[in-house]
Amino acid sequence: MSNSTDVAIIGAGPNGLSIAAHLRKAGVAFRIFGEPMFTWRTKMPKGMHLKSDGFASSLYDPENKYPLRTFCAEKGIPYRELGLPVALDTFWSYGMAFQKQMVPSCDTRSVAKLTQAQGGYRLTLADGEVIDAQRVIIATGISCYEWLPPELANLPKSHCSHSEDNQDLSKFAGKKVLVIGRGASSTDVAAILQDVGAKPEIVSREPVTFHDPPSAKPPSLWWRLRHPNFGLGPNFRSAVFTLFPHLFRFLPLRLRQRIVTRHLGPAAVWYIKEKLVGKVPMRSGYSLVSSEVRGDKVYVKFVHKDSSTMEVEADHVISGTGYVPKLERLPFMDDSLRSKIALEGGSWPALTGNFESRSVPGLYFVGLASALTFGPVIRFAVGAKFAAPRISAHLSRRRAPMPVKQLSRASS
Repeated sequence: MSNSTDVAIIGAGPNGLSIAAHLRKAGVAFRIFGEPMFTWRTKMPKGMHLKSDGFASSLYDPENKYPLRTFCAEKGIPYRELGLPVALDTFWSYGMAFQKQMVPSCDTRSVAKLTQAQGGYRLTLADGEVIDAQRVIIATGISCYEWLPPELANLPKSHCSHSEDNQDLSKFAGKKVLVIGRGASSTDVAAILQDVGAKPEIVSREPVTFHDPPSAKPPSLWWRLRHPNFGLGPNFRSAVFTLFPHLFRFLPLRLRQRIVTRHLGPAAVWYIKEKLVGKVPMRSGYSLVSSEVRGDKVYVKFVHKDSSTMEVEADHVISGTGYVPKLERLPFMDDSLRSKIALEGGSWPALTGNFESRSVPGLYFVGLASALTFGPVIRFAVGAKFAAPRISAHLSRRRAPMPVKQLSRASS
């Protein structure tokens, strides 16, 4: 048994598990740490659905032996490549099944500290065990990166939370909840709140828009040629970003920033329109000004585009304002290591074409933290289809031999 490995993966979500499956096939010695699908299982609101279509919601093993459609067929869960939303509990259940089949050596312990060491890195686990690794892949997904507007930062957790931190929305039954934002997270939360007997209200800068529902008829060949869909939706720009993420980093920085922040911007999924329109108040044109708690209520002040002001009283505020990669939010990363990581665009790690930090060799970032380098596709589950084989091929060129026995605490 060894307390060292060639590659350590921190995070066992869609990216981490997909990369581990590829490294296993390639014979690269690795360890992967974290509860499988932790964020999806324990933080996301029950009742949510994925934005991505069924065919773009799989995890990826090298031979594509276990896509989402196979899992759904095994469990008798309705599935369609297009037009049928993937339920949150279906997705994380599938991820758990994928882990058991493709990454049985997943160690469910969390990493408490990551530091540099001679010849690589040192990981201290939550129970105190120390693991040395030559290279480390940070695959924590969106976990730790939730963004709360500064106008809400002064509010206590009892009165304000991020959409990610509300797994069970039934606790708000009978209460008035102010939802900030107009994207899929905000509108999904508002729809679920309505279902559980709460009184939601949406306030946003721009009006809520809904994606178009799929056609009842199969699209024609001509339509599919004009609206190619490779995972990010049926349009040419999305198709280019999906097919050529390895070229995205060569675009000028400002253009990359604009694309990453604006492409596939905030919009509600088509299937919740009937739950919101005419049932949930939705006010647009408002920007946050301030917030405070008075008594047992929270009061949020807004200013409209026409300069008029509005104050909303609620029992709780849920901010569906997305995620911003800030490395200081990673609780396990040592300050001295973090200070060496070169950034671009303010807070994004500057990466090579193989997801490796430009300034800290042997340290890799995948998922949202790599979006400024590889584009919008990397923010979604389908991005693992590019990331996993890319990183695996790169690491296998300098791989250490796979040990006969791997020290792990396998998840059951």
